Amino acid sequence: MAQQSLKRELQPRHIRLMAIGGMIGTGIFKGSADTISAAGPGIVFSYLFAGFLLLIVMSAIAEMAIAYPGLNIQGMIQKAFGSRFAFVIGWLYWIDWILVIIVEVLAGGSFLQYWIPSAPLWLLSLACTALLLFINLVSVKLYGEIEFWLASFKIITLVLFILLGFALLFGFIPNHEATYFTNYTSHGGFFPKGWGSIFTALLIVVFSFGGSELIGLTVTETKNVEQTLPKVIKGVMFRVVLFYTLPILIITGLIPWDEVGKQGSPFVQVFSATGLQGIAHIMNFILLTAVLSAANSGMYATSRILYSLAQNNEAPALFSRLTKRGVPIWGVLVSCIGLLIGAFIAFLTPEHVFGYMMSIPGFTVLLIWTSICLAQFKLRKQYSKMPYFRVWLFPYSTLFAAAALAIIFIFFLFNAGNIINSIVCVSILLLLSGLSIFIGRKESK
Repeated sequence: MAQQSLKRELQPRHIRLMAIGGMIGTGIFKGSADTISAAGPGIVFSYLFAGFLLLIVMSAIAEMAIAYPGLNIQGMIQKAFGSRFAFVIGWLYWIDWILVIIVEVLAGGSFLQYWIPSAPLWLLSLACTALLLFINLVSVKLYGEIEFWLASFKIITLVLFILLGFALLFGFIPNHEATYFTNYTSHGGFFPKGWGSIFTALLIVVFSFGGSELIGLTVTETKNVEQTLPKVIKGVMFRVVLFYTLPILIITGLIPWDEVGKQGSPFVQVFSATGLQGIAHIMNFILLTAVLSAANSGMYATSRILYSLAQNNEAPALFSRLTKRGVPIWGVLVSCIGLLIGAFIAFLTPEHVFGYMMSIPGFTVLLIWTSICLAQFKLRKQYSKMPYFRVWLFPYSTLFAAAALAIIFIFFLFNAGNIINSIVCVSILLLLSGLSIFIGRKESK
């Protein structure tokens, strides 16, 4: 295996679809059941608010990427706050993506159970892992091409779901009675648990959007990144409305919010409840490809994070080794070991595995997004040349996003229902902080 740099084989079209593909996965297709249960139809306001925060975060990434060509997310944070802080965020980001992949692969296994109910979740998840391993070991270009088509498939699916859902909602499908706005006004109304409930589900909503910042890892493998990133950023809110808000409104319009089950996907449940079983099978297949696409993005992210950490001497040098095709093979293999751990957890507690796995990535995404905003706020004063693309309404927008993310973070820590997850997350953070101090002292000797 030759020591070489990552290859710039990702095209602008790959990056645009990766940004979309990273944010369309288990968080919406399966996690929407949890968010709807937490807040009812009013959960759409949580998605819109989190989407606005995401817009600011991604704008900050684009601005820093143009100001400092060749730096990925970790490099930007290191430039702003030093190597110790970057060490913590880098490893936290890797843990985040490992857990995201586990969630996506487990979701893939659960969708396979729709057809093979007798097969255990852990076994079906292993089958999904083997497929991901093959895709990510071949080449960066193949990964980008596969992700491009899988993400395209997801987009087409959601658009068709919205169109068919509206047709069912307003009675345009023969032999199906229109529900119109009945389910929005009955069953406790649009906010059945009060306005405060839209904040309780924000952690899972943030988890749903986690992955969009993946483009911050692709800058070293992307052609014409300075022109590509701003174009991707400008479509963020449109994607939030199209891929999250409208599908949630369709689901809660066709099924009473308190009848949305947590087994399988609400998207499949919609068609099962309306008697369209054939479409339910097609939708389940599409959802399977969708979560595998998100897991594919996650596998890319984890291997590149380890590569970046190794390049900065913050991970074993083994992870900086590339194949002749520019693939960080050891990063991919170690990520697969993480998936094996996820399969083992599914073997032990298949009923609760999703609840355990979805909260921790939400926690890490909050920290990473906050760090990105603070890094952009600090680095803006240090630019040798002001980039042509800048965060709108700076510094107010950046400070607002950082403050809002910090409030959500504190709310998560002190929420009675998150005690165990809070302890786990804080323990991880303290461990990484301790390691950064230890390694820093060791290197200074």
